[in-house]
Amino acid sequence: MTTNETSISVSRTIDAPAGDIFDLLSLPARHHEFDGSGFVRSAEDTERITKVGEQFVMNMEGEHMGGEYKMYNHVTAFDDGKMIGWKPANEDAKDDPKGWEWLYTLESQGSDSTLVTLTYSWTDVTDKDLLKIFPLVSEEQLEQSLADLAGAVSGS
Repeated sequence: MTTNETSISVSRTIDAPAGDIFDLLSLPARHHEFDGSGFVRSAEDTERITKVGEQFVMNMEGEHMGGEYKMYNHVTAFDDGKMIGWKPANEDAKDDPKGWEWLYTLESQGSDSTLVTLTYSWTDVTDKDLLKIFPLVSEEQLEQSLADLAGAVSGS
């Protein structure tokens, strides 16, 4: 685990090939299966993520937003089988992510094992009022996300 003032990273070795894990990460319809924060409910978009610049919409719920809301996720990183990431934007500014990012990196540890690192970064958040909520997701919730990812990929 690595924590600094603007990001948290957690890692876990998952007993599955990197390609299988990446297939799950690149399918928004399955994101609710490995969301340790408890905010993700479902995907509006069921198409697989295939490149940087794409956008996918998630249905969310959380007290911090007064209940149900949507996030418009802009794909910022895509390296097939190795890395995928996105920056969320809210309904009021669908095309303007506010600077936080979710990034998964995968390092093959052999044919059936992968080191997965999940980084939650708010390095690019510039809105001082918005900065007050970070980190909204805890290290423990990130670790739960990786545990849930391991379970989801083994049950695929």
